[in-house]
Amino acid sequence: MNHVKTYNAMEVKHKNGDLIIEGPISSKVLASLDFHEELIAFRPPAQQHKALVEIADLPEGRILIARNQNEIIGYVTFLYPDPLERWSQGNMENLIELGAIEIIPKFREGGVGKALLRVSMMDDAMEDYIILTTEYYWHWDLKGTNLNVWEYRKIMEKMMNAGGLEYFATDDPEICSHPANCLMAKIGNRVDQESIQQFDNLRLMNRFMY
Repeated sequence: MNHVKTYNAMEVKHKNGDLIIEGPISSKVLASLDFHEELIAFRPPAQQHKALVEIADLPEGRILIARNQNEIIGYVTFLYPDPLERWSQGNMENLIELGAIEIIPKFREGGVGKALLRVSMMDDAMEDYIILTTEYYWHWDLKGTNLNVWEYRKIMEKMMNAGGLEYFATDDPEICSHPANCLMAKIGNRVDQESIQQFDNLRLMNRFMY
């Protein structure tokens, strides 16, 4: 599969500073930008910056960023699912995962997350993919936001809806381990029926056991 990546951008006026939402960004540009020290949700900032540069070099990898001048204050990643997850078992070329989205606390309000997803979907090539995301409550900043799991889940759903992702049922044990966890996905309008069936088989692998 030829992974076409077309750059798009938009400006967001935010009370704490104007932002450029842009991408997919090349690894070279990513490496040249500063990475905010509060981007710590998944690993220490320097390590996460390095990880994003590596993802950008992958054929299917896409990194979109929210930038305040020369500093990255938020990002979203798209890449093939982790080989250890069930979503990789079908070896589907057209199934990619929204693996991470993170924004520093100062810029969380004001639609930055929604803007990241909207710019991501501006690329027509995204219509060739099934895009999934797995939402786990233990990744959420409940302490920093003073929200409970259901309030945070509602915010995450609204943000994902902005990118066209919707709730899908699954019997994946990790997702089913807590009722606030969920699977969301967007099926591009050029995805063939066979791929949709493959995705259905991956998300409901145990339905024939009973």
